[in-house]
Amino acid sequence: MGRLFWKIFLAFWIALIVAAAGAGTVVWLRHEDAPLPEMAAGPRGGMHMAAAMLRNDGVDAVRGWLQHRRGPSPIYVIDEGGRDILGRAVPPGALERAREGMQRRGDGFRMRSVATPTGERYLVFAPGGRTPPRPPLALWQLVAIGLVTSLVFSAALAWYLARPIRSLRSAFDSAAAGHLQTRVSPEIGGRRDEIADLGRDFDRMAAQLQSLIVAQRRLLHDVSHELRSPLARLQAAVGLARQDPATTEASLERIEREASRLDRMVGEILTLARLEGGTTGRKETVDFAHLVASIAEDARFEAEAQGKNVRIDIAGDVQVAGDAALLHRAVENVVRNALRFTGEGTSVEISLKTREKHALLAVTDRGPGVADEELSKIFEPFYRGGPGDGAGFGLGLAIAHGAVEAHGGNIRASNLPGAGLRVEIELPLAP
Repeated sequence: MGRLFWKIFLAFWIALIVAAAGAGTVVWLRHEDAPLPEMAAGPRGGMHMAAAMLRNDGVDAVRGWLQHRRGPSPIYVIDEGGRDILGRAVPPGALERAREGMQRRGDGFRMRSVATPTGERYLVFAPGGRTPPRPPLALWQLVAIGLVTSLVFSAALAWYLARPIRSLRSAFDSAAAGHLQTRVSPEIGGRRDEIADLGRDFDRMAAQLQSLIVAQRRLLHDVSHELRSPLARLQAAVGLARQDPATTEASLERIEREASRLDRMVGEILTLARLEGGTTGRKETVDFAHLVASIAEDARFEAEAQGKNVRIDIAGDVQVAGDAALLHRAVENVVRNALRFTGEGTSVEISLKTREKHALLAVTDRGPGVADEELSKIFEPFYRGGPGDGAGFGLGLAIAHGAVEAHGGNIRASNLPGAGLRVEIELPLAP
């Protein structure tokens, strides 16, 4: 049961308590004007006996009975002169209120005017004690109280639940119109329930969609920018071939190089788009240690021709689950990037080990490194950091980032003290 259940449960019980309090208030208001609230008739049998004895047997009989009576409430018998037949002091104001009550209502449960056999009239009353029972509320009154209370609390609860839903509906309409910067959290405020959680989930969804659309627009802009240069060189080569037939062979070679460059760029763009779309190849158990070792050997062969070296440190057998071709491309891109930036006469260090349930691959170069504020940008498409040699399209690390994330891992970069960059890839081990 969630937090919304407890809010409804609490509102239900508050409505019951308010209804009960309302019924009690109506009862109190109904009998608020009852006269002589401090006066009670005492036991009903005592009042009846005193009145009957006075009416039938006279004052002496009542006096003798009162002298021997033991009860929680005294019964006073007052003559026409305002004196009690036992000579007792009457509570202040009680006699006046009793006479006033007789004038307004006559004989009743609280007081009576009784005539003796000799014709003398006495006032019998009993102040103090419990008040007589009050009549209960009528059925229609109870129904009216419950109906009004339920209507008020139902309206309040409906408003409380519908207000964030209206905000969500407006936000969905705004997002459907293309305004992805719309957020619901300011409207929801600090409430904590399932509807508020839904609003915050909408905000995260809108922020993610906005980020993806901005990234797609930036990628489209970068792609158009990157394609413009080789296309311009192709046009220039075609123009030279037409102007000077003697340069046709050189122009064709230039056209071939640019076409090959365009083919590689389009291939990497398609790979990146496939990764961003969440599409990967067939999942299988991959011998990650063998894959890294083969890439390192190929890189070592290329490094020797450049006066560089590659060192390998692989700790045992490492198995991961995923697409072997995609993982090969991701690791190769990271290693080749390190080989391109490391200084002449230095080494690229490749280390592979396991930690808990993950494989940890670290590739370290001895190049100029990257500014700290740009470490997160090197995994963005078409970003080129560091002096480099101008080769590549800036897509290699972006493809590596997408491939690693598609396999449930993560990739990060950090600068080494002095000079150099360290790129770490962490992948879950195969079951």
